[in-house]
Amino acid sequence: MAIMNALSTVALLLLSNVATAFVPQSATFGVPARPFSMASVAEAPTEVEGGTKVDNIRNIAVIAHVDHGKTTLVDALIRQSGVFRDDAQANEAGERVMDSEDQERERGITILSKNLAVQRDGMKINIMDTPGHADFGGEVERVLNMCDGVLLLVDSVEGPKPQTRFVLDKALRKGMKALVVVNKVDRPAARVEYVVDTVFDLFVDLGATDEQTDFRVVYASGLLGKAGHEADELADDMGPLFDAIIEGIDPPTIENTDADGLQCLISNIDYDNFKGKMGIARITNGKIKAGQPVSLVHPDKEKKTGRIGDLYVFDNLGKREVSEASAGEIIMFSGLDTIEIGDTLVTNEAGGANAAEPLEPIAVEQPTVRMTLGVNKSPLAGREGKFLTSRMIRDRLFKELDRNVALRVEETDSADRYEVSGRGQLHLTVLIETMRREGFELEVGPPTVIFKENEETGKMEEPWESVEVRVPEEYMGSVIDLLNLRKGELQDMGLEEGEGLSVVKYLVPTRGMLGLRSALLSSTRGTALIDSVFDSYRPKIQGEIQGRDKGSLLAFADGTASTFGIEGAQTRGKMFVKVSDDVYKGMIIGTHQRPGDLEVNVCKTKALNNMRAATKEVKTGVIAPIEMSLDACVEYLAADEIMEVTPSLFRMSKNPSMDPKKNKGGKKK
Repeated sequence: MAIMNALSTVALLLLSNVATAFVPQSATFGVPARPFSMASVAEAPTEVEGGTKVDNIRNIAVIAHVDHGKTTLVDALIRQSGVFRDDAQANEAGERVMDSEDQERERGITILSKNLAVQRDGMKINIMDTPGHADFGGEVERVLNMCDGVLLLVDSVEGPKPQTRFVLDKALRKGMKALVVVNKVDRPAARVEYVVDTVFDLFVDLGATDEQTDFRVVYASGLLGKAGHEADELADDMGPLFDAIIEGIDPPTIENTDADGLQCLISNIDYDNFKGKMGIARITNGKIKAGQPVSLVHPDKEKKTGRIGDLYVFDNLGKREVSEASAGEIIMFSGLDTIEIGDTLVTNEAGGANAAEPLEPIAVEQPTVRMTLGVNKSPLAGREGKFLTSRMIRDRLFKELDRNVALRVEETDSADRYEVSGRGQLHLTVLIETMRREGFELEVGPPTVIFKENEETGKMEEPWESVEVRVPEEYMGSVIDLLNLRKGELQDMGLEEGEGLSVVKYLVPTRGMLGLRSALLSSTRGTALIDSVFDSYRPKIQGEIQGRDKGSLLAFADGTASTFGIEGAQTRGKMFVKVSDDVYKGMIIGTHQRPGDLEVNVCKTKALNNMRAATKEVKTGVIAPIEMSLDACVEYLAADEIMEVTPSLFRMSKNPSMDPKKNKGGKKK
């Protein structure tokens, strides 16, 4: 009998080894084949006080100041979690995989938040890559509603910056724990101890709780794909960071797992050419099925009903269709064309008799800058664009509101002009550039700030920004002069140890920030590094704030720019047009070297006669014009100027409706 028991034990061991041999193993590259889906088959939840924890999911957002390496770090996490099949597929995907938009790659910044999901040791990690620029703070605010914790990236040389403070404050107010990642520790000037101390001070300044202040620190180099618990002892991969995410970020906590308890706050909207509008949301409570009758509810809006079409969860860089998803998961779904960001998805079984209450809508900071967009009315309008009419422009602007939560669009007294408000100049120029590439022709007005009345004092207030400028010491005087002219208030000044740059911090009215960036770059020979973020509304400064100190060169008549005409005009300033460019009367063709505008005739040609010119032997030549980008044009615009945007050109001109010589009453006697 003992011999039989021993044989059966050996047989069971052999069978278990054979079974283990057929279980696919994870690799550095390639999606690890899984016998079942971790997204749809959850582990047994853990009961805790106040709810139930879903232990096999982590939902995190990566937040940081612009250019601190978020997207590069996320790339490293993607490459080391088996998303790509092999090295060839990884190389084909290239660098900065998450920055998929053309403008993101060209500008080198993240504009739109993006979702992905990776698997690590049986754990699903939903990662949200967020923008680092202050103008796109609305993207950060809505994404934080889908997360349970954040990865706070800080540059090992620069330390916390204005946008670091802004995004961290949002996360701490939601009660989230932060995992601090000191990135770029491979830089020669890295000063990790100083950076960690500064981050701690920032947590204290923002009123973090004791639990939040006791943050975990991981040191990393996103470019090298390495991380570690000590700055000088990095592992060969990002394993320590993955471990810290799993151990340091809290799993989702749910209060109700019943189907009737469904609560799902819509945080983003995508669009599919075949499926239409698609909502992206995190299931706070309950569960959801494909084909389920649901309602969209909002505290300030009427109830909308419908039925879920296709249901997806995020899987690697894409999405995967599932039949059911439970609380804690981030989903994407189709079937509801009336969906809006801020709506709560609840069940509509039995007419919604047992449906849960709507969640609190997403709170987004109010816009601070506005511009007017309208129909292009210049003499050269209609030559290139496909979309020219006010109806087309109106439809496109209001469609943008579906997903751009920080944007506001309002109609004006004019039927062919709309007022668009955003979080900053860059926020609005990205929209204009997107429309231009789609084939729109637009007339764009200069940016202006949004004033508001203080309800308590009854006084008008204007937005102020916190500005930090880093510059070589020899240019510090020029920077301070410019900021003082713009009514700025000095907050701090010092020397940065890491790279030997002087640092100055100011509070500047947003009115003074319009056009300041290009002026700072010009006065510092392009060496200034400028960071700014909205600070607060403060009492309005009386009077005008000095803007551009030089006038414009204006075209004297309609026609085509000639070599002879430009040779004569370029002695008066710097030109924006080149030979053979079409111009029209009142068009801005250059910048005047003195205050005030000057009309010049760049269309005139040399008189052809038999008289010898006194300057025949003088060879001047045409100087290459300044190439103006969209952002440069918007910064250049004065209050009485407008810009014409076409799919291939930007033209600036004086606003005809503000011409003092026009519409004068009375007749000549």
